[in-house]
Amino acid sequence: MLRRLHIRDFVLVNALDLELGAGFTVLTGETGAGKSILIDALKLALGERGDASVLRPGSVRAEISAEFDVPLVLAGWVEDQGFEAQDTILLRRVIDAQGRSRGFINGSPATLTQLRAAGAMLVDIHGQHAWQSLARSDAARDLLDGYAQAKDTRQACANAWHHWKLLNERLDAARVNADRLVEEREQLGAQIAELDRLAPLDQEWEPLNAEHHRLAHAAELIEHLQAADQLLDDEEAGANRRLARAYQLLQAAGQIDPQLVALADQLDSAQSITRDLTHELGAKLRQADVDPDRMAKVDARLSAWMGVARRHRVSPAEIPALWQELRSRRDELELGTDLPALEKQAQTAYEALGKAAERLSARRAKAAPELAKGVQDLMQQLGMKGGRFDVALQPLSEIQVSGAEGVELLVAGHAGAELRALARVASGGELSRIALAVAATTAAQQPVGTLIFDEVDAGIGGSVAHTVGRLLARLGQSGQVLAVTHLAQVAACAASHLQVSKSSTGTGTQSHIEQLGPAQRVAEIARMLGGDAESTVAQAHARELLDSTRVGRGDMAQVPG
Repeated sequence: MLRRLHIRDFVLVNALDLELGAGFTVLTGETGAGKSILIDALKLALGERGDASVLRPGSVRAEISAEFDVPLVLAGWVEDQGFEAQDTILLRRVIDAQGRSRGFINGSPATLTQLRAAGAMLVDIHGQHAWQSLARSDAARDLLDGYAQAKDTRQACANAWHHWKLLNERLDAARVNADRLVEEREQLGAQIAELDRLAPLDQEWEPLNAEHHRLAHAAELIEHLQAADQLLDDEEAGANRRLARAYQLLQAAGQIDPQLVALADQLDSAQSITRDLTHELGAKLRQADVDPDRMAKVDARLSAWMGVARRHRVSPAEIPALWQELRSRRDELELGTDLPALEKQAQTAYEALGKAAERLSARRAKAAPELAKGVQDLMQQLGMKGGRFDVALQPLSEIQVSGAEGVELLVAGHAGAELRALARVASGGELSRIALAVAATTAAQQPVGTLIFDEVDAGIGGSVAHTVGRLLARLGQSGQVLAVTHLAQVAACAASHLQVSKSSTGTGTQSHIEQLGPAQRVAEIARMLGGDAESTVAQAHARELLDSTRVGRGDMAQVPG
């Protein structure tokens, strides 16, 4: 539900802060006052494209912020998109004088695509030409699927179609490129055979290289170890013997000066270290040896690695990964050249697609007459007695990503008329009422919390207008409904009334929106009835209309859905 709307420097609005509640809210005003400005501003916050022409004259930027309650359907999306999760969601749009646009969600930068995605889950806007989109088969299909609550079923059908399409394309490519694939597979076979003979291990190269280096310098290594051992353990001048003699001297000195005892202890520790080193050097010397046989084996293995690396133009360390890559490619080619296997996979995928499409078709077949009846019943109450409405399912020659049938809305505006495609219905008044009936019938299945009707009551009046008002009021009982209207009968049914007015000063023209109290509302309804807003007779008529709508709101049949 839309909680707050902030508009600054937009068209004729200097600054506006509007708080909205649940139920049916109506927006009225004289012709040219700017009743649709609020809707147009909200559309920008919801991601509609805009440019510098929307700025109020003389301003440097326009800013629109819309704060909504967060419905369950949107909560996970907010976190998935990386926006901060809050109790409400704030959509904000800024457009500067150069036409540059920036969007924000909960204070973080957002793209127009993200604003539109969030807006689609928050608001459903029905303009007075809402019927135009319903004349398209894809829009009619979306409408029916939404009413049937078939989102998951339709997505499953789309996934099955994409999977079948991928396998079918792979099969076609295999048929076209069969000879080339066989040749490539043979080349890969020779390369893999060479690597199979080498059988490189994942962590083999570095230790092998290190061992080769050590064996190649074995004699030099032994020489260094022997020299170090001689310096440590020579019986005449080795470090161990010299340290032992120094330790004896410091012990004797410590008997004279006790402060020297600590130095003797440190020297004793040094003796322990050198003795340990001597033992380790001895062990290394016993292990060190020039092993020609081992050297030959390591040298051959190293040469084999380097030869393969040169031929494949990779580093030796990359050979195990190359081996795995070539085997994987060979497996792909074997599958790609196995036409019977590919044909079987494609056929299995097509059968799965058929079953998914059947489930979707069943949902549509069940929902179509229910949707048609709901709209048709409302048409009778909207001044189209005897009118009929049908949702026609038209089988396609082959299954598409959206299913096995197209959807067309058919209408007969009055008794005896022939059902025709919605696009061929000529009367603007009939189209507006049909669009309203469709919106009302499907409202319960819509995940959005806010329904907006922008002068969908154009071309109607009298008792039908009263019925439209009560219908919108009924919709408002289960959510938030905002309607822009010029009809007093519709305005009188609202729980909340906003008035748009326009004023001119020396600095320009501005639009204002004001929440009307009871007395102000009587005056506005009187004006809309075509009388003098100050006239006692007109105001009495307005009060009578308001009283009748309060009494009659509960006696209309429950809105279908």
